Amino acid sequence: MTVYQYEAKMIDGKTISLQSFEGKVLLIVNTASKCGFTPQFKDLQDLYERYNNKGLEILGFPCNQFMNQEPGNEEDIQSFCELNYGVTFPMFAKIDVNGKDAHPLFKHLTEASPGLLGSKAVKWNFTKFLVDQDGNAVERFAPNVNPKDIAKHIEKLLG
Repeated sequence: MTVYQYEAKMIDGKTISLQSFEGKVLLIVNTASKCGFTPQFKDLQDLYERYNNKGLEILGFPCNQFMNQEPGNEEDIQSFCELNYGVTFPMFAKIDVNGKDAHPLFKHLTEASPGLLGSKAVKWNFTKFLVDQDGNAVERFAPNVNPKDIAKHIEKLLG
């Protein structure tokens, strides 16, 4: 199984197949607007601007499962990301990343790329999953890993 088998609802409500990102390196991130890691939106946007034309897509998935740090609706989230951080990478509708209602994509990612000591659950906002051009999850980065520090991993996959 690869990430291309999944669909997700964009922040504007349209459902797309992740197959539309086939052949790209993906950085899939669960996000939140009211988290200590929220300023990472700026570094994610910088990465996107630097590598998008070379084959990188960043996919943001808002999630309210961690201390209610994403309380807004999709319109609020999109507005916040654009106004405060100039986010232009694809953002999706709010989802769960853990538990029985977790989005199937995140169930797949957590199985394919477990965290520290083999843990499956997403521990916090801004957990990042790096996916290769074939749709395989190759690495998970903890919330405290700055997106800038993932650049070398992205460059390696982009060749």
